[in-house]
Amino acid sequence: MHTALSVLSDLAAAPQPLAVNSINQVISNITGWIMGIIALVATMFLVIGGLRYMAAGGDPAQVEQAKGNVRSALVGYALAVLAPVVLQVLQGILGG
Repeated sequence: MHTALSVLSDLAAAPQPLAVNSINQVISNITGWIMGIIALVATMFLVIGGLRYMAAGGDPAQVEQAKGNVRSALVGYALAVLAPVVLQVLQGILGG
């Protein structure tokens, strides 16, 4: 059982510093988040493109918009794949 004195002595102890991650860990965490967000947006564009293509009904303008959405999705997936490479370069520049 803690006494009031032991609780006060615990409070008076030097504060513990916040855990500081290394630059490698920070970049690794950022990589995961960036890849996830980009993949999510790319999947959204792919779904929208697919739905537009199905709803186009042969209208060439609608088909082109759908193809544009699918192309955007492919670019997004490429960026998600390249995100770790870009962040590795950034890590090399920062000296991590």
